[in-house]
Amino acid sequence: MPIGIVNDFDMAVDTLPSRRWLYAQTRLARGAMIRTVALGWLGGLAVIAQAFFLSQIIHALFIDARPRESLADAFASFAAAVLLRAALAWLKEISAFSAGERVRAQVRLRLLERITARGPAFTRGERTGALTSVWVEQIEALQDFYALYLPQLALVVLLPLTIAAAVFPLSWAAAGLLLATAPLIPIFTILVGMGAENISQRHFQALARMSAHFLDVLQGLATLKLFGRSREEAERIAHRSDDFRRRTMSVLRVAFVSSAVLEFFASLSIALAAVYLGMSYLGYFSFGTYGRPLILADGLFILLLAPEFFLPLRDLGAHYHVRAQALAAADSIRMLLEAPLPGISGGALRPTGARGIHIQCQGLHFSYDDGRRPALKGVGLDLFPGRHTALVGGSGAGKSTLLFLLLGFVRPDQGEILVNSAPLNEIDPAWWQRQIGWIGQDPVLFHGTLRDNLRMGRPDAGDAEIIAAARAAGVLSFADRLPLGLDTLVGEQGLGLSRGEAQRVAVGRVFLKNAPVLLLDEPFSGLDADTERLVLGAIESYRRGRTVLMVTHRLADIHRADRIEVLEDGRIIESGGPDELLAAGGPFQRLAGPHPGGADS
Repeated sequence: MPIGIVNDFDMAVDTLPSRRWLYAQTRLARGAMIRTVALGWLGGLAVIAQAFFLSQIIHALFIDARPRESLADAFASFAAAVLLRAALAWLKEISAFSAGERVRAQVRLRLLERITARGPAFTRGERTGALTSVWVEQIEALQDFYALYLPQLALVVLLPLTIAAAVFPLSWAAAGLLLATAPLIPIFTILVGMGAENISQRHFQALARMSAHFLDVLQGLATLKLFGRSREEAERIAHRSDDFRRRTMSVLRVAFVSSAVLEFFASLSIALAAVYLGMSYLGYFSFGTYGRPLILADGLFILLLAPEFFLPLRDLGAHYHVRAQALAAADSIRMLLEAPLPGISGGALRPTGARGIHIQCQGLHFSYDDGRRPALKGVGLDLFPGRHTALVGGSGAGKSTLLFLLLGFVRPDQGEILVNSAPLNEIDPAWWQRQIGWIGQDPVLFHGTLRDNLRMGRPDAGDAEIIAAARAAGVLSFADRLPLGLDTLVGEQGLGLSRGEAQRVAVGRVFLKNAPVLLLDEPFSGLDADTERLVLGAIESYRRGRTVLMVTHRLADIHRADRIEVLEDGRIIESGGPDELLAAGGPFQRLAGPHPGGADS
């Protein structure tokens, strides 16, 4: 199972680590949550004041027969209590949203940093849709846990006790009755919730699975259409949607049962309080009032507060599903955040050399799937400043794995990489990545202007430096024909540009970065001959004096290299200059083929 994504959606997860993780995140929004609880408690005081003034007004009008004009102050006080309650509720909602938003923002930032730190070696093994689901939907599912559920845990204690304290001076029996029946609601909520929690988790996980699958289908829509599999995929989506519908109905059934239980016991408790007051007024009861009879104002006050006494408990029950959703989301988020980094652990070394950067690979071993798929088997390699080294080999030989090791995205199982005699694992990762210029076969451009994409190479670069890099990489040759030049917007993945134009932007980005190490992974794959000459000429002028390693299949590119390293089945099996290896008639000649400039293999 890939790290971080729960694939068995019908299996209940162990919630204890996720609960601990969820509660540990409260430190990110402790102030906002305390403010939310305080505003909720003040709102409860406003409710008590509202009930008091309303009961006094009704008693004065119907029992004391006082004229309405004499109750102007009471009416004004009642209106003020109502407005204050509304204002406090509004502020509480704002504060609650702020608490959830702070947690979501911090978790999303940490998750992005973690995924970035784990690098493409990790993301290549994960479904894009599954990662997107965690990033968007599952982090969003944390909102109500911190905005509603956790503050309600505090209010479910504070508000009933405050209301009981307000009722107690009038009737200790009524207050005791409220306090005695209050535990029935959380007890039965927990009993119902024990079964509902797993159902809610499976429901939320099913939603995540369906979202991930749908995104994967969208990304491969062209392939599905070309191979005539779109109808079959539509039926599969319909099946998943129906499965999600059935799970949703299961959650709703449990929610209706839970709501009915809550309403039943709350109504029963309020009814018991009303029966006690009624029997007291009829003279059947004479206890619980400190030896004095209850007046209408007292009874109304107690009856008005009885529903408010149980309201926090009912709200907590209503928010209980939020907890189940947050637990399901936390499991995937936590696994992504806590999994060990596959790349260099990071030290503080920043090795420098007057003549550039010398990279030594010594006895590198690396395997995938816990050692079941060896990729590198004792690779040794020397990359010197000013030398252009070409790495060639068939598919699956280990070329990409070696590049990932050099980039620091993964660590070797055995052996080490030395940078100017310093172990790569002890080097500051951020410093090391600044030393590397990378050009791959699939240039990645982001939504923004051409200038923005070039500036990724060096964010603090001035306009003159950007223009110089764009000119050297051949970007200006097509940008000058665009209406806005370098300020022209391009879509994601270079939408609006040809493959060659996007590659030239990628080259310009590297020129602007001006890094001493240049790693090239099939940079000319898929380019036409004219574009290849433009890009190759730009790179040739840039690579002088730098440590260069290029993965390629093209014989024309190989002839430009100073040294060839032939990789096969995870081992370097042949090394030397281009002419020397071609004359030897060994593995390199078989890879290069008989025709100069042959097509990619």
